[in-house]
Parts: sequence; structure tokens; C-alpha cells
Amino acid sequence: MSAADLFHKQFGTEPAGLWAAPGRVNLIGEHTDYNEGFVLPFALPQRTVAAVGPAPADEWTVCSTFEDGCVSFGVTAPGEVTGWAAYVAGVVWSLRDAGFDVPGARIALDSDVPVGSGLSSSAALESSVLTALADLGGLDLPLERRPALAQRAENVYVGAPTGILDQSASIRCQAGRALFLDCRTYEVKQIPFDLAAEGLAILVINSNAPHQHVDGEYGVRRKSCEEAARILGVPALRDVPLDGLADALDRLDDEVMRRRVRHIVTEDQRVLDTVALLEADRVREIGPLLTASHASMRDDFEITVRQIDLAVEAALSAGAYGARMTGGGFGGCVLALIDTDRADATIEAVETAYAKEAFTPPTCWIATAGPGAGRL
Repeated sequence: MSAADLFHKQFGTEPAGLWAAPGRVNLIGEHTDYNEGFVLPFALPQRTVAAVGPAPADEWTVCSTFEDGCVSFGVTAPGEVTGWAAYVAGVVWSLRDAGFDVPGARIALDSDVPVGSGLSSSAALESSVLTALADLGGLDLPLERRPALAQRAENVYVGAPTGILDQSASIRCQAGRALFLDCRTYEVKQIPFDLAAEGLAILVINSNAPHQHVDGEYGVRRKSCEEAARILGVPALRDVPLDGLADALDRLDDEVMRRRVRHIVTEDQRVLDTVALLEADRVREIGPLLTASHASMRDDFEITVRQIDLAVEAALSAGAYGARMTGGGFGGCVLALIDTDRADATIEAVETAYAKEAFTPPTCWIATAGPGAGRL
């Protein structure tokens, strides 16, 4: 059932419009966003669609094709609405808290962004709803402000300590481009990313080993990075230069913290190097940077799981130029840079490796860079 069909079924009328926002793949730059560093995501064709219509002031009702029933709420504070509807309530709260007169609305949601896969299904939901409410209410809300408001909904209302990467990608990406984002200044640059012209493709491999950000290790990693920045006397780990990394590590007593810092500092540099290669039309040469990023996440940041590592190993053995986990970690997806005509062979290699270890079979597809949030 589509979002429009669900809206009609639940509310007995047609929506005022349809708005959509995509999931994302992060090409490189993992956990650098909340360290005020650099990231390079692109938007997926998979997206969340919000069918939205007006409702009385300070009344919001939301339903979705992936949950039974509707959730209604008025003006709320963080934590008052729970479950999946908290992401919608969080957007309303974030907009109101920023001083915007948010219109009452009835919202029906549908999505083909895989949940729990590290492809940012939550940001797609937030971004579609935020875009719809901004349009419905005629809010004077510039595009560059929107990701931070969506992020605040997730951080403060839902309680997930994510950085600004996901919402920025969902809102600000363009078709055929990767989004180079400075997570301190929010400045962006659209980087050409037309792989088909080079006979290349990004294969996304969903490990089907779901992850969870709200609880546990993601928050632990963030706290460790923030504590390291405090000890080093810098605003964020982005401010530790690569040529000063050895000195910085010598100033840290904790070996685990040293590994975390090493990942962030070297990952920021890998993002910059990847952008330089893409701008120089040397696309295949980013492969080793992707693989080095994965090794750093596996060994220094310690956020991979066996299914993820196995997918990377199998893709590389099948001839991928590079492969890495994408997303927050502890499950989710791998991306591999491959020759387009090697897709079937690469998928077969990963499926065979999974079968040998009796893992749930992976789900694979070719990802192309799509547009960000907007009205359909």
C-alpha cells in the first residue's frame, strides 16, 4: 500500500501532497560527523514517502504501512511520544522549539529504505516529515538549516546520539553527486559521482545483521571521542592534524582511546583524499581508501561484526577495487566499488561465504546517487 492509499484509508480524504526523502550510503567518513570532521555520503533511490494533509492547530496524527494503527499527539516534550512515532513528534518539537509555527497535520508514511541496515531509515523519515511540514506551513526555513533541526529531533527527542551526516544527506544530496560536507561549518560541495560512465558501480551488501544506535556502543564511541578532545585541549578531534597524530597519541594514557582517535584523524584524511581523486576523475583509485577505512573501523574503532568483515573479504576476493562497512556499525551494510559487469560474480562470492558460515543470506543491489528530499 502506498502512502497516498494509506492516507485515504485512514483519513477518508486525499492528502494535500506527497513528500519524499531518501536513505543514504556514506561513501567514506564514518563517525567523523560528530567529531566536526568530513563526510562524503550520497542519497539512495530508496526513500520514505509522507502523504500529508492539514489538521487542526496543535494536533498531529501519524500512521504508517509498517505499523498497525495511528498515533496522535499534541504539543509534547522530549520522551513523551515513544516508538517509531517519536521521530515524527521529534520533528514537530524541534521545529516548534526553534520558533516555527508548525501546522497541525495528518501524516501517512511508507518506505522502502531497509530498517536497521545502516542506510539511515530514521533520517529519511525525519527529513520527509520536516520537508512536508515546512511546505504545508509555508515556513521560512532555508535548506541549509533543515538538517540540524532534523538531527536535533533524533538527538534530543528520540535520544539517539547521531551526528549530522544522515540528515544532511537525506536533505541536501543531489542526483549524480556525492555530498562533501564539512560537519563544523555545514558547508557542502557537490562532487561528481557518475560511476556508470566509468563502467563502475557501487554494490550495497546488506548483511542482515541489524544494528541499534540508541543504546550501547555508538554512544560509548562518541563519549570516548569527546573525552579525548577534552584531554588534548581541542574543540573536536577534527582539530588534530594528521602530522600531529603521533604526538597526540603520546598524550593519551588509554590504549582504547588512542585507537579511537587514530581512526577519526586518519578517516578525515581519507575523506579529503577521496574527494581529490573523484574531482580528478581517478575513481578507481579510491578503492584502497575504502578498504583502509574498513580496516580502521574494524581494528581501531571496533564497530564491525563478523558478517560485515566477511562481506568485505568476499567482495575483495571477487575483484572489488575497494570495500568497506557503511553506517554507524555493529551490523548494517557494506559497499563495494566494482566493475559493473562483476556485480553477479561479487554477489555470488558474498552469498557463498555467508552460506559457509550459516549466516542469514545477504541482500544486495546496485546503488546510484539520487536526489534529496522534496515534494513529489
